[in-house]
Amino acid sequence: MASNIELAAMRHAIALSAMGIGTTSPNPPVGCVILNRQNAIVGRGFHRRKGEAHAEVHALAEAGPAARGGTAVVTLEPCNHIGVTPACRQELIDAGIARVVISVIDPTSRGDGGASMLAAAGIDVETDVLRNETLAVLGPWLTATLRRRPHLIWAYALDDDHDNSMTRQLVRDLRARADVVLANRSPVEGVPGGHSVAHFTLPEHVDLDTDLMPWLTAAYATGARSLLLAGCEYAGMLRHERNIVDELVIAVRRTSSSPMPNVAGFEIVDFWAGLDSVRVRFRQAEGEEM
Repeated sequence: MASNIELAAMRHAIALSAMGIGTTSPNPPVGCVILNRQNAIVGRGFHRRKGEAHAEVHALAEAGPAARGGTAVVTLEPCNHIGVTPACRQELIDAGIARVVISVIDPTSRGDGGASMLAAAGIDVETDVLRNETLAVLGPWLTATLRRRPHLIWAYALDDDHDNSMTRQLVRDLRARADVVLANRSPVEGVPGGHSVAHFTLPEHVDLDTDLMPWLTAAYATGARSLLLAGCEYAGMLRHERNIVDELVIAVRRTSSSPMPNVAGFEIVDFWAGLDSVRVRFRQAEGEEM
């Protein structure tokens, strides 16, 4: 069972993993913390983009010799294959790590899986630690990977003025959460220049008069794992495909008299109250499409 120190380290790793949101795709955002034998933090790391070192490698590099006999706390199961970068499970073994605490098992693991191979090497392994908390960061990548299409966020403002100022503000505030932003029908990178050019390209322009699903599939194939649709103009396209929206963000002016639209199939996650407006964030209710 994970100790209180390890739980605190996992929450630290989750916060680190969030620093990779919007740039790691098609790889997942992962964080790692290394504890020495005395359970003091000696290494921290997160994955920034595909083709660069993984979270475990960054954390081990910071820890140096202090990692030997210590514990690696990581949000996603260490990879067990050699791809663009070395296998993280081997890096942990070579560093002399004695225990690995994992939050989420990687569904893309090849062969026996990194956790199994670490255990076979004599390392104490614990899994499913704070899994639900980790999914706050890792969830969009995980569900996108299982469905083979990007996690879709639709954001728009009620009663926006003639220059769409509220919608533009939504894009500014939310774009870093997405690999691709689709506003005014033209796809742009959520974090400009944030992704690896060797492993990520923008999908082609989308025709709002066509089915969205083939375009989402194409966006997944080019590396996108999260997508932000911004504006009311997508209401027509999504009218009969609301189930493909994973998150819905609606901004409402404090002076608005318009009723909240029908969002059947969604549940409120949280809200943000500003001086001039309130934003309500919804997600698909449990039992709807993943």
